[in-house]
Amino acid sequence: MTEWQRKSPLEWQTYLNKEAKVTAAEKHEYVGWVLTVDPVSANIVLAKLLEDEKVSVSVVLGHAVQKVEIVSEGDSPIQEQLAHLFMPEESQAYSQEELERRKSSLKTWLETNHIPVTEEGESQRTLCVAGVLTIDPPYGPEDCSSSNEIILSRVQVLHGMQDAMKELLPDKDQLEEGKLKMDNLVCKP
Repeated sequence: MTEWQRKSPLEWQTYLNKEAKVTAAEKHEYVGWVLTVDPVSANIVLAKLLEDEKVSVSVVLGHAVQKVEIVSEGDSPIQEQLAHLFMPEESQAYSQEELERRKSSLKTWLETNHIPVTEEGESQRTLCVAGVLTIDPPYGPEDCSSSNEIILSRVQVLHGMQDAMKELLPDKDQLEEGKLKMDNLVCKP
């Protein structure tokens, strides 16, 4: 077992968000920002920030690590960039109030369409549909999960219809009550 592998997770944590030079077996050297260290295998995940906002990610296996030197400390912009490295670009942070509004709106929409839905989990954050499908925050179609692909597909389509209805019905009360007024719909041949 190498000296690196004998370190504790608290010791490894001191390397996070810092630029490091890792010397591995056979004198291979890797330089990059330490994203994480796996607490079981001691593997180090390094990110090298390239031009055009591209990133090169390397994993140095824990058993091969011989030496880790800190090259530089990460400042706030670097830490922010590293923290958002693997987040989807369209990822959006929602306030607690917005999440509650989205959950309530979706629950009302499902109930309007005669779909049984309950709130479950920690702080009643997860919507459970018919006991076989869950919808987690932020309550988008992509946040639905179920082992039953047919139900999953149908609920995702229904959820997508809710978004389409919001565009057709600018009046929030009409949408929440599940009412359609024909004068709001325009049919073109």
